[in-house]
Amino acid sequence: MKRILYFLIIFSLIFGQLGAAMFSDAHADRAVNFFHLLKHTKGKFYGQPFSLLPWQKPIIRDVYGTLKDDGTRQIKFVYLEIPKKNGKSEIGAGAALYHLFADGERNGEVYGCAADRAQASIIFDVAVDMIDQLPALKKRAKVIASKKRIIDKISGTFYQVLSAEAFTKHGLNASAVIFDELHAQPNRDLWDVMTFGAGDARSQPIWWVITTAGDDPDRVSIGWEQHEYAQKILAGEIIDPTWYPVIYGYDGDDIYNENNWAVANPSLGDTITLESVREAAAKAKIKPADERLFRWLRLNQWITSKLTTWLPLDLFDKTVGDWNQSEMIGLDCYLGVDLSSTTDLTGLALVFPPQGKLLEWRVFWYAYIPKEGMLDRITRDHVPYDEWEREGWITATDGDTVDYTVIEEKILELAKIYNIIEVDADMHFAIMLTQRLEKAGLTCVDIPQTYLNMTSPITQTEKLVRDGQITHPNDLVARWCFGNTSVAKNGNDNVKFVKESKGKTVIRTKRIDLSVAWINAMSRALLYKGSTDLSARILSDDWGM
Repeated sequence: MKRILYFLIIFSLIFGQLGAAMFSDAHADRAVNFFHLLKHTKGKFYGQPFSLLPWQKPIIRDVYGTLKDDGTRQIKFVYLEIPKKNGKSEIGAGAALYHLFADGERNGEVYGCAADRAQASIIFDVAVDMIDQLPALKKRAKVIASKKRIIDKISGTFYQVLSAEAFTKHGLNASAVIFDELHAQPNRDLWDVMTFGAGDARSQPIWWVITTAGDDPDRVSIGWEQHEYAQKILAGEIIDPTWYPVIYGYDGDDIYNENNWAVANPSLGDTITLESVREAAAKAKIKPADERLFRWLRLNQWITSKLTTWLPLDLFDKTVGDWNQSEMIGLDCYLGVDLSSTTDLTGLALVFPPQGKLLEWRVFWYAYIPKEGMLDRITRDHVPYDEWEREGWITATDGDTVDYTVIEEKILELAKIYNIIEVDADMHFAIMLTQRLEKAGLTCVDIPQTYLNMTSPITQTEKLVRDGQITHPNDLVARWCFGNTSVAKNGNDNVKFVKESKGKTVIRTKRIDLSVAWINAMSRALLYKGSTDLSARILSDDWGM
């Protein structure tokens, strides 16, 4: 199937199975009218009435207008899966406010759930902004921003933000739960706690799941589990009258056809501009990581591939420099380190920013591997470690682990030749070594391997490589690591290096350690402001260069 656009047709099938269910225009209109009282909180729409879009209004009417014979709601689970920027945060905030102020529940408990507090706060912040724009609600509401809590002073109902620390959430008596980005939950714990028995004491509890597709190639997440359940209902394989699933997406490969963008994005032209999608598509055509993100976040495709390669290998070959290391004697540099213990390489990378007469960036590497077991790895991994050792591209240290004393001695030796401003490494793996280096007078900086820390140095280094502004020797080990390097990209467009994987298993034969050492150094070298006194002296005409 090349296109997926699940309309609400399936609801007629559900109605056929409801038996005593009925539809109340009065209940449906009441909910719609409440949404229309609210105001938009984003961009050019700020302050305008929240008029439900043509695809949103039927959802609200069906969910709140479909009743059981006792007059309570039939629908307990609303599953809305839709690409980003289609206004899902505002519909989530609207639902939260409806259950906070207008659902008629005394002392109700409304929860906004997400993978972390920051994500859960998104809908909360939209809800607070909506309250601030509506005097009638503002008069009733007590907002405790520090606790991410809103209280309706008339009904006693509260709205509280929760994140994935599920072990603290037992004993809740939920009247409504808004799950934002279910696909991002680190495990199923919060979902289980918030759905299993959490609303048993309420007459008509409801769970809104508002999410995009997930980055879950292994198909093991709670997000995928609920997505599959929703799909089976939409396909008629399961009849569950308590569920109301809506999925918008395009699952084919004709991803640059603008007609398919409209299939996946029902708010195209309203909350999302065609131009913004075109810009994202243009990036996707250039970089595999951006294509992956485009499919995921713009077309709502569940990701099937683990990773994308960082840069084409020919860019490494094109940026080989015609120079030798002696030209950098005494110059300022940053030393990136990526440590290992057994099977991985240990990598050192010296990065020299432009300074004085040096007009380009330069980098060169040192690689280390345990000598014991090296021949077995050559046979098993089909990697010529022995040839690289003979040619001087890699050093084999005695024993079955990399000898850190050899690494320490090499760094201290390099510090006598070059002006190492910093040693940059993930301290989680380098505590003992960096402590010893600091005692020797070197400055060591922790470089956590997170999306937040890695995005800027990776993207800026990529630009330097593409523009030919950084050069390096034709180091065979570094070239191999460069070709092995993959990037993971999260939903916020941030990236980090990762080892290539197959299923749940990392492909151990493909090392990226020299690339990691390089980026560790670049993360700090990009902040370089200029030559030190030593560098200026070395680069002066009097030095004889």
